[in-house]
Amino acid sequence: MSQMKLISHIDNIPSTPGKFKMEKSPYIHRLRFHSSLAKLTFWSFVFLGLILVFFFRSTTSSSPIPSDLSRTYSWGGLAWEKRVRVSARIRASNGLLVLVTGAAGFVGTHVSAALKSRGDGVLGLDNFNDYYDTSLKRARQALLERSGVFIIEGDINDIALLTKLFEVVPFTHVMHLAAQAGVRYAMENPSSYVHSNIAGFVSVLEVCKSANPQPAIVWASSSSVYGLNTKVPFLEKDRTDQPASLYAATKKAGEEIAHTYNHIYGLSLTGLRFFTVYGPWGRPDMAYFFFTRDILRGKSIPIFEAADHGTVARDFTYIDDIVKGCLAALDTAEKSTGSGGKKKRSAQLRVYNLGNTSPVPVSNLVSILERLLKVKAKRSIMKLPRNGDVQFTHANISSAQRELGYKPTTDLQTGLKNFVRWYLSYYDSGNKSAQ
Repeated sequence: MSQMKLISHIDNIPSTPGKFKMEKSPYIHRLRFHSSLAKLTFWSFVFLGLILVFFFRSTTSSSPIPSDLSRTYSWGGLAWEKRVRVSARIRASNGLLVLVTGAAGFVGTHVSAALKSRGDGVLGLDNFNDYYDTSLKRARQALLERSGVFIIEGDINDIALLTKLFEVVPFTHVMHLAAQAGVRYAMENPSSYVHSNIAGFVSVLEVCKSANPQPAIVWASSSSVYGLNTKVPFLEKDRTDQPASLYAATKKAGEEIAHTYNHIYGLSLTGLRFFTVYGPWGRPDMAYFFFTRDILRGKSIPIFEAADHGTVARDFTYIDDIVKGCLAALDTAEKSTGSGGKKKRSAQLRVYNLGNTSPVPVSNLVSILERLLKVKAKRSIMKLPRNGDVQFTHANISSAQRELGYKPTTDLQTGLKNFVRWYLSYYDSGNKSAQ
């Protein structure tokens, strides 16, 4: 498949007092005072010791420091500002001016391309961290740049950069997709999730609430917020206070933070709970992606089972359907109601499930890949580990259907066929290797 075809594919895409009183005695008071002082001194040393232990354990931890915490980026200048303005130029009548964070990511690339294709002004922002193969992110960047989307290399925690962007371009909308993804990686590098998913989200909201005019914001939450909830299908009103992973907890925190900024500052905010997104240009850490890689290499792949041989299933949602939901959320987002960081009246606050409504057992996913790749998989049946993974996900999308016109149309067989075609083309090009 040619690069032009790849570009086209993306574009379409919660006392009782005693009875007797003792006489007051200075001697007793002194005893009590010395006793209290001794206790206070003792517990002070205990707490100090605990703090020192925590400090030394933290400084000697083997967890890697997130690359986006230590990197520096260069930006600014007349030439840079010109590229920003050109990328954000609107070509369609009533087009949107959209800042897409995480633009070199899987969903970010597809959404940016679709927005640009229909004539909206689009500017990307991404820190290109090394959570997974950065060459894949650079390849996505190259595709977007050929379609006219400029991706600035920078961090969402860089307030000065974000402020500058709003000075150069009066964005009407922000599509906030930048985040530290993955459930299992949180056990290795928890600080990266706090840095990106919580601190980073707050940084974006801080700049947006001070912008004039304030943009409307659509951002990526996750189906992971449903955590240990056993009621299916998952409905937006269901409880989300039992996260099964740190990733899920940070996404849930994001929803609460969104509520706060909407309430105080009048920001228009729409959260989208994505359900297992897959497709061309996907993330290598996702099961369908590394299953494909390992099947072709003849390596064993893990098929997880829940307790009592329970089926593990996912509501796999094709990227084109997710993109349609994202664009519909942007198009129906109402204007923010604040000005100069002050709220004038109530503002829109929404959250939607974007799924496919058809959970598929992971074993069935493998069977489809076997047929498409024409290779028999070496399956290794394993118990579902306690690392944050849940047994199943299943979206109720009635709200998104009713209010966004969201209607997924791609079944897993078709979606995986498109993915495999892209995978074989991308990794057989001669200068790339699957990580």
